Amino acid sequence: MSSPDDLFPVPFVRPAPSAVSRRALLALAAGSCWDPVRAQRSFPERPISLIVPFAPGGIADLTARTLAEPMAQLLGQSVVVDNRPSAGGIVGSQAVAGARPDGHTLLLMSNANAVSVGLFKRLPYDTLRDFSPVSLIGSFDLGIFVSAQSRFVSLQALMDFGRLNPGRLNVGTISVGSTQHLAARLFETVAGIDWVVVPYRGTPAVVNALRSGEVDLAVEILGPVLPQLQAGALRGLAVASDERNPAAPELPTALQAGLKGYRVASWNALAAPAGTDVGVIDQLNRVTRAVVATPSVQLALGRLGMRLAASSPADVQALLTAGIQRWGQVIQRAGIQPE
Repeated sequence: MSSPDDLFPVPFVRPAPSAVSRRALLALAAGSCWDPVRAQRSFPERPISLIVPFAPGGIADLTARTLAEPMAQLLGQSVVVDNRPSAGGIVGSQAVAGARPDGHTLLLMSNANAVSVGLFKRLPYDTLRDFSPVSLIGSFDLGIFVSAQSRFVSLQALMDFGRLNPGRLNVGTISVGSTQHLAARLFETVAGIDWVVVPYRGTPAVVNALRSGEVDLAVEILGPVLPQLQAGALRGLAVASDERNPAAPELPTALQAGLKGYRVASWNALAAPAGTDVGVIDQLNRVTRAVVATPSVQLALGRLGMRLAASSPADVQALLTAGIQRWGQVIQRAGIQPE
């Protein structure tokens, strides 16, 4: 099964900091004979709402806020980030699926959209039919984290304890239906551990629970946790990827830490409601490609451990389809009953 890295193999880029002017952005977007001045006469006509189906502080929110300003510079209208957290990202996704298909309401789509198909008996939208993908933004790694005071100094030590003490470990993740939540359940299956998964509203709440000792460990996206690792408040045990992440090269992969077969990657993309005019999708795709290519965005999101890669709308659709198939199989093997 293809992963984001397989479909879009883009190396980690850490360019020098650079202030990006509107003129520079327009120059980047001007490829393939696109005239942004002429295009914006009809679109956009008003501010664009970028709906993030997760709470503030997580990787999706940070990604959206990093993209919003340079996108607004190119489009000539403000891009307003609208957080609508819920289990599986359903509330925010439904808002976009039911919005007017004119390009003024966009979704920060993620791997959670693929996960939710197998995790819920019924969704208020069709994930493959009710959205028009725009472009991939990038992929990123998940990790296993404990507090700096934790007795677990390695992933192997944590697994040894968990196997001997079923039900005694509490693991924090964000909301039910998120990639992090399912990744924690997948860990149980692969490692042969029975633990209690405790869902929280967002990444900041997970971090607070971990630091206070409310949970023993957390499965979370690497990027938002990096400041806590650098400050010495949290300790990373492993990243769930094939290779070490350049943003935290000291963290071993799960395989290097003693757990074979545990690989979880996630991704972010932009999507509009189904039926959005092809010309609008094309304009949004060009703008996204230009923004993702700018050094300041590469630097900001690279520091969060993201591997940036814009794409065609068809590539996003293929990635979403593959993700639905893969996570559906994971859910079945884990014995998770759809809610």
